[in-house]
Amino acid sequence: MFRTYVVLGISILLNAAANIFMKAGALKPKENNQVMDVFINMATNPFILGGICCFALGLAAYNYALIKMNLSVAYPVNTSVGYILVVLASWIFFKENLSIVQISGIAVISLGVWMVAR
Repeated sequence: MFRTYVVLGISILLNAAANIFMKAGALKPKENNQVMDVFINMATNPFILGGICCFALGLAAYNYALIKMNLSVAYPVNTSVGYILVVLASWIFFKENLSIVQISGIAVISLGVWMVAR
């Protein structure tokens, strides 16, 4: 079971990294934000391509975890820990504000994850 939690953790890290890469890629849009330009940017931006790769690898790891564990545990842990990682990474890398209410929410989520994973 330990290996399954490690793989789930890898899935969570890859999903969080994918979201961070996608945001980093979105920070440097082309001058013209037409639909076609957005798709061209997606196909040529290394951050977005990295995000797509992380999403794919994370999905494969998550699928493995689902084979080995209950969805009722895997999904809440995956989404809540991923949320916490993305909020913290957004604060660190993108200088997004982190309020006391959000910090309190992270604490409550952490407690919930602990309760669900037991």
